[in-house]
Amino acid sequence: MSGDRLEVNVTFDERGYIGSAPELRLPVMALSLGGLRRKIEIAMLPDDVRVVLQLDGLAEREWERHRRRAQEQVL
Repeated sequence: MSGDRLEVNVTFDERGYIGSAPELRLPVMALSLGGLRRKIEIAMLPDDVRVVLQLDGLAEREWERHRRRAQEQVL
């Protein structure tokens, strides 16, 4: 799978972001999308994959909420 694209379906629940893909043995969980991407990259070692996160509606809304909250703190 060297250099391939890995599409990961992402949802969100009270525990955080949950990513799943056929290439992953188990779903991967993290509190942030960056953390989720890092955990997936580690799980796929030694393969060199380009991780593409496909957010569902719940994950998209949570990401937007976090983004807005971060912008408010800057102002």
